[in-house]
Amino acid sequence: MKVVLFCGGLGTRLREYTDTVPKSMVPVCEKPMLWHLMRYYAHFGHNRFILCLGYKGDVIRDYFTQGVEDDFVELTRQGETVDICCEDGTTLQVNLVETGENANIAQRLLAVKSYLADSPVFLANYSDGLADLPLDRYIDYVQSQNKTAAFVSVKPTSSFHAVSFTADGVVKHIKPASKAGFWINGGFFVFKQAIFDYMQAGEELVDEPFDRLIEKQQLLAFAHEGFWACMDTPKDKFAFDERCRQQDMPWQVWLKD
Repeated sequence: MKVVLFCGGLGTRLREYTDTVPKSMVPVCEKPMLWHLMRYYAHFGHNRFILCLGYKGDVIRDYFTQGVEDDFVELTRQGETVDICCEDGTTLQVNLVETGENANIAQRLLAVKSYLADSPVFLANYSDGLADLPLDRYIDYVQSQNKTAAFVSVKPTSSFHAVSFTADGVVKHIKPASKAGFWINGGFFVFKQAIFDYMQAGEELVDEPFDRLIEKQQLLAFAHEGFWACMDTPKDKFAFDERCRQQDMPWQVWLKD
């Protein structure tokens, strides 16, 4: 399946790093976050990527057309398509598509619709999060349910506390968000082509389009209890760096077989 990765966000809460590079290119274990995410998908046999570029897209374009020698064995380029060979022999096909510096996720997806015309089902994801999700089992489950769209649901990892209180403000309980019993959208989308029938110009993907999917009972959530983390703040970056230092990198599923 083709994989659409949204790489154009501003990353304002990670400004210490994103003043010079887009968030997807912030290093994790000395390689860009985007590198890890692509290796993850390729491990499960999904190696055709459409990268939706926006903020500092030239950094990503230069990386895949000029500067990947330290992270890959070789590359060849034909037009806007780059074929990259990894050290283990895996080949990645990458399309670099400008989708607008200020576009939202839905606008970026609509901008690459023509690249997906031959894909009845395709994958999509944010480019700032990693997981040890069993992708093959997840996709099998989604296809067995025959829904238009699906995403992975995870428990929040932030240090915020969830609060429950009465109408007059008396607190009933307060606990870490990760233990509050609710789930959040963790990305790792699976979409049928029909997703475009639920989208209109100017909308954000998880707002109006997802509301329409919910109304038609066409949206599926897959609960993942394993590792998932995103890099949204300097604290998140530090957590990834600590995992790298301790050689605790559960998202690197390609090293476990």
